[in-house]
Amino acid sequence: MSTVYKKNDLVGERYGKLTVIEDSGKRYGHSILWHCKCDCGGEILAIRSHLKNGIVTDCGCVPKPDSSQVTDLIGQRFGKLIVTGDSGQRKGGCILWICRCDCGKEILCRRFELISGNTLSCGCVPRQYASKKQSEDLTGRQFGQLTVLRSAGKNKLGHVYWVCRCSCGKECTVPALHLKSGHTRSCGCRRHASSANKKDITGQRFGRLVALYPAENRGSGKTFWHCRCDCGKEVDISTISLLHGRTQSCGCHKHEQDAKMHDHMHYQDNTCIERLNRIHSDQRENKNGFRGLFLTKNGKYRVNITFQGVHYHLGYFSNMADAIQARLDAEAVMHDGYVAAYDKYLERAEKDPEWAEQNPFQYKVYRADDKFQVITNGKEKNVSKFSVVSK
Repeated sequence: MSTVYKKNDLVGERYGKLTVIEDSGKRYGHSILWHCKCDCGGEILAIRSHLKNGIVTDCGCVPKPDSSQVTDLIGQRFGKLIVTGDSGQRKGGCILWICRCDCGKEILCRRFELISGNTLSCGCVPRQYASKKQSEDLTGRQFGQLTVLRSAGKNKLGHVYWVCRCSCGKECTVPALHLKSGHTRSCGCRRHASSANKKDITGQRFGRLVALYPAENRGSGKTFWHCRCDCGKEVDISTISLLHGRTQSCGCHKHEQDAKMHDHMHYQDNTCIERLNRIHSDQRENKNGFRGLFLTKNGKYRVNITFQGVHYHLGYFSNMADAIQARLDAEAVMHDGYVAAYDKYLERAEKDPEWAEQNPFQYKVYRADDKFQVITNGKEKNVSKFSVVSK
């Protein structure tokens, strides 16, 4: 069945540094790949939406700006830190800024660490705070349902912890800051008890599940109910999942649906024919514009493809057009070639069942150096740089 592509003549139009020359005759999904020439002399293939929306404006000759260098932070203050300059060092592609703390010490920080507020000093503030709080003895004091028993020492950051006994009898270790701020007033029993008593769903039905009674407290802060499924199996499900309709069976319903779906699909060598057809009839683009293309930190495109459960790395490309072409060549062999070979095999199998019984369908992909070889019992033509072997 032939695919109908939308015609929209862009020849002669300019987008950034690109001028559209012609329809390349190639397609990605339902989109035309337009042949464009850059002002620098380079050439690239691009789809209409990427040109119109400004996603592609050159052949790759213009270096992408480093987001870490966009903002000059020199002279700005973040907590006790003042940015004094660029250290010239990089970490993960980000500038390491020289920051002087009010205490006199200098440290190196990345922009996002300063902007987000994760780093506001050289480390002197937590040490001073812990030292001050350590001198305050909380032994015997009452905080909500907690009674402080003894000190539990400090953690690696210097924060003081105390061992407390809750009114329910359980002991727990709590930071001094959480006790004094009122953040923690019990071992957690109050929260679990109140949430368990908020909603009584005994006997209520949720899909195939019927709630029987509250399950044993798991210590996660969620209330669980012991439920019986229509299939007879009993499971513990959280109240939130039941009330919001997230869980409506013990899992049997999903298994049944998967079995029905599998019956309507045609699988050959663990390959779903319908899925291969859907990939080309409804191409899903990733954030880089094309399936299987990933832009790395060094500005190159990594190209991958998965076929028959095996992941193939097709290489790294500086030019997006070359990356797209590598992916299309691989799809032509692994996806289009497989479907075409299977259709031819079925056609012959219907005419000659005896031959089909003696010759099961075969379409195996092998990698040899930088090329792929396909062994099939149907006839296939060589596609681009890929080698195909008929058997």
